[in-house]
Order: sequence, then C-alpha cells, then structure tokens
Amino acid sequence: MTPDRFFSLVLLLASRNAVTTQELASALGVSLRTITRDLNWLRDAGLPVTAQRGRLGGVTMLPGSGLDLTRLTPGERDHLSLTGLDEKQRAELNASAESRRALSKIAATQSRQGYELLPLADVVHVDSRPWLQALASGTTPASLIGPVRRGRRLRIVYDSPRESCPRHLVVDPYGLFAKAGTWYLVADCARVPRMYRLERITTWKEVDQPRRIRENETLATVAAALVDQWEHNHAIEVSATIDQTQIERAERIFGQRLVRDDREDSATGHKVTIRFPHLEDVRALLPFGSAITVHGPTEARAHLSDLATSLAHHYAPSPTS
Repeated sequence: MTPDRFFSLVLLLASRNAVTTQELASALGVSLRTITRDLNWLRDAGLPVTAQRGRLGGVTMLPGSGLDLTRLTPGERDHLSLTGLDEKQRAELNASAESRRALSKIAATQSRQGYELLPLADVVHVDSRPWLQALASGTTPASLIGPVRRGRRLRIVYDSPRESCPRHLVVDPYGLFAKAGTWYLVADCARVPRMYRLERITTWKEVDQPRRIRENETLATVAAALVDQWEHNHAIEVSATIDQTQIERAERIFGQRLVRDDREDSATGHKVTIRFPHLEDVRALLPFGSAITVHGPTEARAHLSDLATSLAHHYAPSPTS
C-alpha cells in the first residue's frame, strides 16, 4: 500500500459511519482485490477496522483509533484529500510540506501499545520515478495551481509534436490531471475539451477573465471522458503468455498496462493482456525473447516478427572475404 493511499483510506474510514468496499475502491481508484488487501493490512497493523455484512453493513473504524481530524487545518485536510499522488507529484504541486505537517499530526495521535515502534515514515521511503528519468521541461504544476484555483482563463503557447510550430491558444481550465506519471492541463479550447501536457506548454499567461467551462462538467468527468476517448482511439491490447521466471519483471516494466488472467495461470507461464498506446510500441516485448509468446492480435505478431528479422539481419556476421 502506498503512503498516500494508506492515509486516504484511514481518513475515509474515520470520517464515515460505514462504507462499502466498492465505495472505497471507487474513491481511491483501485480494484476490490486491492481494497480487501489494504483492509487486511490495516487490521494486521492493529487499527480497529471491522466489516459487517448485509444491506446496512459496511467497513467501519471503531472509536478509539486515536485519529483526531480536528487537529488538522482546512489547508491540511485539503491536501490530504488528494488521493493517488506519490511524493514526487506532491512536491510538484508544492504540497509536500502541508501534507507532511498533516501526517505528523495524525501520527502523533496514535497511542503506542506494546513495543515502541519507529514511525513508518522513518523506515520506509518510496520513490515512484522511473530509473534514468529525464528532467521535465516546460510548465510546472506548482506554477499553474494558483491561476487554476482562481478560475481564470489562460493564454498558452503549446508545442504539439503533431504541429510544425507552437500554437497560441486561449483555454478555459478545469484543472490539473496526473496520469501515469505525467501532468496535464485539462481545459476547453473553443468549447472543446482537451488535455495539454504541461511539459509542452512553453509559456503561459493568466487572462483577466473568469473561465467559461461547460455547465454540469467537472475536472473528473472531463478527464475521464478524454481518457476513454484516447484509449479507444490509440490502444492496442496484446494477448500473451509470459514464462514464470519473467512475470515479475514484466509487471515492473508495464505496470497497470499489464493485467493477469488468474484463471489461466500455470506452473510454467501466465496468461496476460498488455495494453500499448500504438502498434509500434509492442517492440517493448523484444527484450523478453522467447520468454513471452504473443497470441494476438495478428498485426502485433507480424510486427514483432518483422522487428526480430530486422534485428537478426542487423547483427548477422559479416561475410568473410
């Protein structure tokens, strides 16, 4: 369980009388299996979490947990309500200091029983950034958060890879959206919703006009619709079997794009589905060699065959004279 999800889950349980596992999963953006595992983890850690079956049942945190939300300032509660952010993303929003103060207040209220345990924050450090990640250029989330929260229009210069030169645009922001480690500005441009990668916004200026967003639309609804549209238009799903010795490596590399079919697991291999943005991206499977067998779609198998043939030809021994 990630640190931000731990505190978000505890806060949800402490602030409600009872909540279903489905509601918890939806609020935190994870699966039911993950929520069940997280709740078991909380129980094992000694927190008084109980579950009651039935129509009026749900998961509750018993009184006496020591969690006193009244100690938090409105700003601290506001920052802790941002679920799904890792420490790097909180730093990008200039939210780390506020979050740490809130978490230290919560941790200070926990009564110590039995052994004197060191705080988890002192003995566990999480860095979610990929190895050898290049420093991002362009606009930072922290620089935009003020104008976005003030509800102002923005004039941006956007360097799109599909255009020959940067575009000058006036947009109406819904807010900032973090997806797969990348920050986006979600905004309407001429009443049409778009996602703009912050690293491609070369310059921006706040316009002295209130934003003009569409009625009954929110950041969450617009972002969800854009993600669904992008995945429908771009994604290709590859069905494959990965050898037992390579499944953990594949899960580390592909993350949530890889979904295991537990019904098809065996002692020798695992049936999986891997989602790629474009057909060309299936080349990421080449380093696995014969440890992965792609079953479909046909165009993915054909493209891998072409890539492997080209690679073999490139490294073929030179003919001797």
